[in-house]
Amino acid sequence: MSEQQPGALYVVATPIGNLADLSMRAIETLRQVDVIAAEDTRHSRYLLQHHAIDTPCISLHEHNEQQRSEVLLQRLLKGESVALISDAGTPLISDPGYRLVSLLKSHGLSVVPIPGACAVIAALSASGLRSDSFTFEGFLPSKANALRQQLESLQHETRTMIFYESPKRVLASLQIMVEVLGEQRLACLARELTKLHETIRTASLVELRDWVQRDLHQQKGEIVLLVEGAQESQRADKQEIDRVLQLLIAELPVKKAASLASSLLGISKNEAYQQALKLQHK
Repeated sequence: MSEQQPGALYVVATPIGNLADLSMRAIETLRQVDVIAAEDTRHSRYLLQHHAIDTPCISLHEHNEQQRSEVLLQRLLKGESVALISDAGTPLISDPGYRLVSLLKSHGLSVVPIPGACAVIAALSASGLRSDSFTFEGFLPSKANALRQQLESLQHETRTMIFYESPKRVLASLQIMVEVLGEQRLACLARELTKLHETIRTASLVELRDWVQRDLHQQKGEIVLLVEGAQESQRADKQEIDRVLQLLIAELPVKKAASLASSLLGISKNEAYQQALKLQHK
């Protein structure tokens, strides 16, 4: 009697808004597997019904992923096939699934991607920002201090930066971005992608902040924020920054010195101000 061959996990991307964006291959896979592991079975039911998919579903979310991964591993070892879906887009991208995939890979099981919609890539493709080199940072921290610290750590990142953000925090986040990254840094706000009220606008951070402040509709829905990377050619090294600041603070108030240094050296006003304070107290 031959040994039972283990099944495969199919990581299936689902639409991020428009139900027509589910590929034929994804539909076929979801119909043929033995079970679908969904982030929220109630949320996914509408999509599955729309495409006449009646495969049984079980939940797999951040609170039960570790336990549910063990259950799915055993089912796969018995030869069953499993599809993994999230509420929207590609699983594992700021969604559950990492523990499951990691566990299966450690047991040598097959994991098959069924590609499709992904808000990060959709937003980048329509942003007009550099797309040959980028970094996805996931959801921004909810606390202002943690957000500021993260942005300060990315101040000199030269790749396009991509973030997910809550509509309730987007205005506050744009304000901190203006302070840390500079008013004129180019950015893009992509909202409600593929949906009826899709909005994609690329402008300076200060323009985006003012626009979102004026138009409350821009503070609703699913939001992707993209920010251009720092310009290496415009970036002075630390020694040059200190040299210029020392000259300026000898003649000007710290705030004015920082503002002028920001314009001269291509750094944010906040960075220039903080460094000026350090130099002043040496």
